[in-house]
Amino acid sequence: MSADTTMADAAPQANGPVADTAAPVVPDEQPTSTTTNGKRKAETELEREAKLAPSTDDGSDKGDTQDGEANQSSTPMSKNQLKRLRRQQQYLEYKEERKVKRKDKRHARQERKRAERDAKIAEAEAAGIDPETVLKSQVEVWHPKQVPVAFVIDCDFEAYMREPEIVSLSSQVTRSYSQNRKARYPGHLFVSSWGGKLKTRFETTLEKAHERWKNVHILEGDFREAARQAKELMAGEQGGEVIDLIAPRESDPAVIYSDGDGSVPPEADKELDQSVVYLSSEAPYTLKRLEPNTTYIIGGLVDRNREKGLCYKRAKDCKVRAAKLPIGEYMKMQDRFVLTTNQVIEIMSKWLECGDWAEAFLNIIPKRKGGTLKTGGSQADIEELENLEGETVVEDAADSAGDAVPILQPQ
Repeated sequence: MSADTTMADAAPQANGPVADTAAPVVPDEQPTSTTTNGKRKAETELEREAKLAPSTDDGSDKGDTQDGEANQSSTPMSKNQLKRLRRQQQYLEYKEERKVKRKDKRHARQERKRAERDAKIAEAEAAGIDPETVLKSQVEVWHPKQVPVAFVIDCDFEAYMREPEIVSLSSQVTRSYSQNRKARYPGHLFVSSWGGKLKTRFETTLEKAHERWKNVHILEGDFREAARQAKELMAGEQGGEVIDLIAPRESDPAVIYSDGDGSVPPEADKELDQSVVYLSSEAPYTLKRLEPNTTYIIGGLVDRNREKGLCYKRAKDCKVRAAKLPIGEYMKMQDRFVLTTNQVIEIMSKWLECGDWAEAFLNIIPKRKGGTLKTGGSQADIEELENLEGETVVEDAADSAGDAVPILQPQ
């Protein structure tokens, strides 16, 4: 066949409509049989469907688009992607079962309380005492009292976390909300830098649970924007009541310089925003008490202690105060001073209730961390606090958010 004949035969296909005369371009597809590493087989079992992009009107680009989409759809999933997909499927598969277990656990707890109440009534009747007087004496009625203190969870650390750590952070945020809502003196709770995978998890896996939360402010802006809004909120009618523990005291500073031998602090306080305190274990300052109309920033970082000093560096760059909780002054720890985001908020909320850091630490820090009270007070006070620790039960208020939360180092 000559070159002229070839060109003549090809001309009608080039000039005619592509949809009528041109044969569809079929890319070279990879075999669908099982590969040696099992990726293709696992992909078929998980029913991974290729999603082709919508076709364009330009016939010249149609073949290239089909080639790219076909190659993309035939790319096997990695082992880590397959494992992640299987875990997600298992989570959804056993979701109802976990819900039933939580319900049974709640009913068992209620039944146990009823049994204890009936036993007390029977004991009172046997002793000739009115049961109502016994029950009333054990019931403490209190109503939450809003205070002009704000807690901000800074979630702008996604770049430093792996996906399982983001899942842990979502659990910590949920626990923080639940604890603050149940506190006797709740603060104003903010979540800043809302977005990325954390937002996606709440909107998908957690079924938009955050949209049903009350008295919480979720912002896409950074912690500085949250602090500005918190400052305006605390100055308004809904700001809350200044209780005695947080009342201003000229001779008693709320944040003290605790690093060094009494030399001049390395930071000029006049240059810093005094209404904001970023909590960081790297800070040379120690938090002595909470202040009114002040916003406390907790870094939402779960990184298994890989990254150090991120929160303190952010505080210095943004010119806000930085301080650490006084754990070392009250507690002896067998392990590092590590706390989760929700535990930091719980400790500060407990301090607002009792005004004692030692009691707050003993109530919140898990026993597995091996923390014991330093001998700063009397032996009777120490024994009383340790007995209180054994009697205190911190309920898991975020069953729907996931399992146990890994521990992070507040930096």
